[in-house]
Amino acid sequence: MSVPSLAAQYIQSLEDLKGVEITTLVNYVVLDAVKAGASDIHVEPWENTLCVRIRVTGQLMELVHLPLELKEKVAGRFKVMATLVSHVTGIPQDGKANMGPEFGGVQLRVSIFPTILGEKVVCRIFDPSSRTFNLAALGFEERTLQDYIALLNKPNGLILLTGPTGSGKTTAIYASLYHLIEKHGTSISVASVEDPVEVHLATVSQAQLNVAAEFTFAAALRSLMRQDPQIIMVGEIRDPETAGIAVQAGLTGHLVISTVHSGTTAGVFARLINMNIEPFLLASSMLGVMGVRLVRKNCPYCSMPYEPDVLLLKSLTPEQAENGTFRKGAGCEHCKNTGYSGRMAITELLVVNEAIREAVLEKKPSRQIQEIAIAGGMRALWHSGLERVLAGETTLEEVARKTASDQL
Repeated sequence: MSVPSLAAQYIQSLEDLKGVEITTLVNYVVLDAVKAGASDIHVEPWENTLCVRIRVTGQLMELVHLPLELKEKVAGRFKVMATLVSHVTGIPQDGKANMGPEFGGVQLRVSIFPTILGEKVVCRIFDPSSRTFNLAALGFEERTLQDYIALLNKPNGLILLTGPTGSGKTTAIYASLYHLIEKHGTSISVASVEDPVEVHLATVSQAQLNVAAEFTFAAALRSLMRQDPQIIMVGEIRDPETAGIAVQAGLTGHLVISTVHSGTTAGVFARLINMNIEPFLLASSMLGVMGVRLVRKNCPYCSMPYEPDVLLLKSLTPEQAENGTFRKGAGCEHCKNTGYSGRMAITELLVVNEAIREAVLEKKPSRQIQEIAIAGGMRALWHSGLERVLAGETTLEEVARKTASDQL
């Protein structure tokens, strides 16, 4: 970072480490991260230093290097903040810390993990002021937005979102619930099972997992079915039991919204079949699958025309390559010399129609299901991102990096 961080300035101001106030130092680290708009803080002991990195617009960047001898005290301070057992080391711990108004009222989700060099601390930062749960404000293409809202208006069935960690799935699910609550008010019963509950929603019965007490996704869902819900949000489908109950719920008059990890959007069907879900149940219950990725936006202050990678240009049509507005940030103080500022969503929405149902029943490969979906009008992630590239909003390299695993 061009200007030394508050944490770095504080360490530099000390004559020796005997005068260090760990509370002050950790507060400065959190303040630096919040001011940079970071989503995560990584505090990790390396061979000769305690490295602090922050994740900004999806990329890790070094914030400050602290003396290695402070590693126990820094980890201990984060434990105290998150109400963890501070004197115990060598085991993973997880907790939450609510920061005050001087930190923008953010919440930290603190994870402690033992390594051979000491405890690593990772904090996920939740900033309620920067999160929007308005579907229209998430940056979906207009057609995708309208098709997705049409799915949400269905009385029953299963809607799944897929994408890697940090791709915006949770935000999209909360926005979906907000849309339904805004539309129906208190005339519907909405319940959720989450791990953990990240945002408290008015009029939604939210439950948080407690695996130690055997309160798992599957156990919670089984109980929820007796609670007369109309809409059920499941944080993630991780195992066959949860998948089976979610599918059954979608078949028995409930609208179920959840996430599932899959390499591709079309690959969700194979993933669920591998969880022992019968294809005919899947074909009957699934309404659609939304693939979500977040790509970095060009910095508006230093964005300028550029020539994309030659190999990537070959993947475009001659007309696209000739007429596209290719822009890239050169790097400036506004974007901390990264060339990017903020992120936006690119999506592909696979709406389950008769052709998709037949393909699922026949257990056709994911590639064929994707081809059928595209033939039926689905805009693939690559093309969704390419539209942003041609408009000069991001770079071809950024979209290629984010969609590389989706090319079946």
